[in-house]
Amino acid sequence: MSKHYSKLLERKVNSKTIYEGVVNFKVDTVRLINGNLSKREYMQHPGASAVLAVKNGKILFVEQYRYPIKKITLEIPAGKLKAHQTPLACAKAELKEETGYAAKNIKKFLTFNTSAAFADENLHIFYASGLKPGKMHLDEDEFVNVKWLSLNRAVKMVKSGKITDSKTIIAILYYKVFLETR
Repeated sequence: MSKHYSKLLERKVNSKTIYEGVVNFKVDTVRLINGNLSKREYMQHPGASAVLAVKNGKILFVEQYRYPIKKITLEIPAGKLKAHQTPLACAKAELKEETGYAAKNIKKFLTFNTSAAFADENLHIFYASGLKPGKMHLDEDEFVNVKWLSLNRAVKMVKSGKITDSKTIIAILYYKVFLETR
């Protein structure tokens, strides 16, 4: 029979920042529930927002090269929160910057932890409609192609492994399961 732990909390004893940048990397010493000490290495992240934007039954995607995985990905528009920026303001800004579109209607789907084992990032996903085209405002190191796909095509691409980005998979499937049937 498996043991049940009533208090799973780990308490920080000390913390060391090993890198500071857009994200920070930390090594904390924690006291475990059995009294022993252990190390926890993790990334501190400011959080991010992403937008599933829909117009005429099609979803708006950005195609871009992702250096860490050495692949071109198909993703919903997204970006990191700036200091003191709300998730909603970030979502609106990223949609406009990466695609040129502004949304008349935007509402929050959900917030999830992207990789709880090694990062504290919370990612907020929004749904946008009533889209109006405009001019893109990409960062100088950002290069993206804008693409439109039907929900069915996007679901097939998730199933076949052509869409691998977690926030995009979550947004597509959330939309399919919870909103498409309304």
